[in-house]
Amino acid sequence: MNKVSKKVVVGNLKMNGSLDFNEKHFNQIKIALKDVNTIDIGICVSYPYLFQAQMIFQDSNISWGSQNVAKDEKGPFTGEVSVAMLTDFNSKYAIVGHSERSTAYCESDENIATKFSIVKSKSMTPLLCVGETLIEREAGIMERVVANQIETIRKKYGTNVFKNSIIAYEPIWAIGSDLAASPEQADHMCNFIRNLIHEDKNNSIDDLKIIYGGSVNSKNALQLCGLESVDGALIGRGSLNAEEFIKICQIVNSL
Repeated sequence: MNKVSKKVVVGNLKMNGSLDFNEKHFNQIKIALKDVNTIDIGICVSYPYLFQAQMIFQDSNISWGSQNVAKDEKGPFTGEVSVAMLTDFNSKYAIVGHSERSTAYCESDENIATKFSIVKSKSMTPLLCVGETLIEREAGIMERVVANQIETIRKKYGTNVFKNSIIAYEPIWAIGSDLAASPEQADHMCNFIRNLIHEDKNNSIDDLKIIYGGSVNSKNALQLCGLESVDGALIGRGSLNAEEFIKICQIVNSL
């Protein structure tokens, strides 16, 4: 099976930022990474700052997107933001299924599958987060947990829905813990996901990227993103520190 050659680094700012912080942060990243052209770089921001990301990054090599999206296209859904609204700001990415959403807001695999599909319907790139808890890993069922998350989407929309998409293996126990998965754990699970998607021999999904997320930093980025099975990284806390995010991007760019 063919592998994508261009790696990707996406920063997830989570519920952080302000107009003043973003102005300095975005411009620092844009200037420092202006000559980086062998990887794709993205920044996912809270909804109110999409306009600012567009304004600052629109003439750069950095794309932007949201951290979530509504499962409905429009209607009486107070507080929700539709995928069409995201496209008004030329958003490229939308994170779906992040464990902080599914845990705190009880998002089901079925809802996440709908969101994944609706993002694809507007030619945006969904970034699907999958992963297991520490209890599930210790029980040895991490493959089953991740497979169920992916199969919910495939059963509903078919394998081809994964074209031009990103799946982030992000073990829940590693998020914000300073305890990233080992290179062996990341390699095993990213290969497992790739083999699971490609087991359907009737479809070629060569443009699917499988990345790792969970306590990625400039100290472990080379080990994790240097794996042949890993197509890049989803960066949480590290994306809030411009110098750290820049360093991670430069490391991945050097691979």
